Amino acid sequence: MTGSGNDFIIIDNRALKLTKERGRELARLACRRKVSVGADGLILIENDIEADFRWQFFNADGSEAEMCGNGARCAARFARLKGIVDKDRLCFSTLAGLIEAQVSGDRAKVRMPQPHGMEIDFPVQLDDCLLRLSFVNTGVPHAVFFADSMAQLDEMDVFERGRCIRFHQRFQPAGSNADFVFVSGPRHISIRTYERGVEAETLACGTGSIAAALLAAAKNFVASPVEVLTRSGETLVIHFEKISQEGGINFSAVYLEGDAKVVYDADLWDETLRK
Repeated sequence: MTGSGNDFIIIDNRALKLTKERGRELARLACRRKVSVGADGLILIENDIEADFRWQFFNADGSEAEMCGNGARCAARFARLKGIVDKDRLCFSTLAGLIEAQVSGDRAKVRMPQPHGMEIDFPVQLDDCLLRLSFVNTGVPHAVFFADSMAQLDEMDVFERGRCIRFHQRFQPAGSNADFVFVSGPRHISIRTYERGVEAETLACGTGSIAAALLAAAKNFVASPVEVLTRSGETLVIHFEKISQEGGINFSAVYLEGDAKVVYDADLWDETLRK
């Protein structure tokens, strides 16, 4: 499935045929592009006592992620299509907590975990330059750079700069995703993202789009809802409530909305999983 350019392999694992370790290995092998299926991540759907289902989410490198916004939207629609749930409003369990979702046709909208750890405009020295970044955890950590122009965003070496930010000592030991953003209007931004775990630029990132929208709102650049133009050319919509407090800015009722489309349904041959 693809969520606005983020693509995922999704497996119904309610029978628990795949253990967590086997899931990690499968992600590393099946997510390789050109030699196997190719994807940004692997999602295993399993039964849960408290929610409609739970997931295990693995990045392409086999690491487990707390949250993935576009993956959450795809998981919700997959569960609805496969009859795992028989309603359009559902909730499922992740490492970041319970996620509420609503499926409507080929679109899905999810309520995201409460963002935390927000920091605005701090300097980070890279090998060749000093960047001013902002940070927020939207289920996973995101460091965001705001470009001065669309040309600067287009010309940005996202792989090199993103990798330097991702592994910078400022964000260790877990590391951070890196987002490069241009605010084109009071409700419109464009984004490019280097994703931790994929270790490359991806065509879209839900949690990154949320981070960019919230940080832009904290800087009074935008207001909800914010349309985020991703590298795939598709648009994600971010909804939120901004709360001004004595201690600073906070956000609640954060939602991510966009397409969640089925690419194909197939059997995987084991010969594509050889190392």
